[in-house]
Amino acid sequence: MHTHLRASLLATALLALPALSPAAERPFASTYAPVASGPVLITDATVLTGDGQRLDNADVLMRDGRIAAVGTDLDAGGATVVDGRGKWVTPGIIDVHSHLGVYPSPGATAHSDGNEMTSPVTAQVWAEHGVWPQDPGFAAALAGGVTSMMILPGSANLIGGRGVVLKNVPATTMQAMKFPDAPHSVKMACGENPKRVYGGRGQSPMTRMGNLAGYRAAFIEAQKYREAWDKYEAANADDGKRRRNSANGNGQPPTRDLRMDTLADVLRGEIGVHIHCYRADEMALMIDLAREFDFKIAAFHHGVEAYKLADTLAEENICGALWADWWGFKMEAYDGIQENIALVDRPKNGCAVVHSDSSEGIQRLNQEAAKAMARGERAGMALPPEHAIRWLTANAAKAIGVADATGTLAEGKMADVVLWNGNPFSVYARAEQVYVDGALLYDRNDPARQPVSDFMLGQEVSP
Repeated sequence: MHTHLRASLLATALLALPALSPAAERPFASTYAPVASGPVLITDATVLTGDGQRLDNADVLMRDGRIAAVGTDLDAGGATVVDGRGKWVTPGIIDVHSHLGVYPSPGATAHSDGNEMTSPVTAQVWAEHGVWPQDPGFAAALAGGVTSMMILPGSANLIGGRGVVLKNVPATTMQAMKFPDAPHSVKMACGENPKRVYGGRGQSPMTRMGNLAGYRAAFIEAQKYREAWDKYEAANADDGKRRRNSANGNGQPPTRDLRMDTLADVLRGEIGVHIHCYRADEMALMIDLAREFDFKIAAFHHGVEAYKLADTLAEENICGALWADWWGFKMEAYDGIQENIALVDRPKNGCAVVHSDSSEGIQRLNQEAAKAMARGERAGMALPPEHAIRWLTANAAKAIGVADATGTLAEGKMADVVLWNGNPFSVYARAEQVYVDGALLYDRNDPARQPVSDFMLGQEVSP
């Protein structure tokens, strides 16, 4: 082929390419495909739908990977029938704060991929690029009824990078676990962690003053970056599509910056903001920061003092992703109370979520929720199972931006379903069967339906 013809074809191809940025055209796309499965009908169970309803002696029909119907006396229509008498059914549990895959088992320096402690702002890193799908913790979480989870970077930095939502399925690659169309998140951290990590090196931030200054400087830079891209795109618009420079274009696109790609998408509302924050006063500061730069906080995580701001969180539509009773392990965690979750849940529109932040806690999130129920009821709040299940399902799905797809047993949603041997908030509760998109991926009574990662082959596992 003549040189000038090759050059002409290359130039034509370049004109057809997008200019990238705004979300970097969604790289590392999900390749997740549900495991093929036939229809399943669970009959005569106590069903907690996740939206506040409890249905006794009810049926749940799963077909084509979706919830087909919830009710009584449903027609099996060729489905595999599972006897649910004496058992309970809930939506799959969603953990909104996990480090599985980026801090996998066994805990070793070679496996430590959750904190890029090279700069206070590392918005350019993505947790999904450190996820190891063979982490044995995924299978252990599945046995506890966890069907989806958000994997986050650690909390060493002011802005630690992007999180990713995964379906809890055995896979070789992260992309094969990646929840289709789930939004990215960004992990921020206030308080002791960043100032300890960088102050200990004689760097900024050394104080909480430095923390706030660091956030503000980063978002001021992000505002300029977003404005540059918005201006370029407006000048080069063509039927609503971005294009690379043409003969009539207006200059080169701005230089790509991976840090700013993330923060600009936060300002555009395309990336959810999740903030590790313990103290009420600091949560209030972060709410003011969000107002200053016009972004939305999806959830405060850990939030030991969230009960002090319960009404404000509800008014701002911010979820509290909280522990049942972790407290006192550092100064900012000292003013915790065991009624925290119940009090954050109490206001109208309150959004309480039970999270783990632990490879062990993720295996018993139902019991963590049960502890919060007990303390709330002791304080005079009515918290029946049909209400509290939302802390693990519907509210969690809302916090991470997947409520349209999962979190409740509603017709058309993903058939992420757990069959429990009894009331899931009992200390004796066990997940007997766990379905992900209608496929039975875990069965406590069938060793063939108990996934084991390659890393665990040849090792004995206690039942």
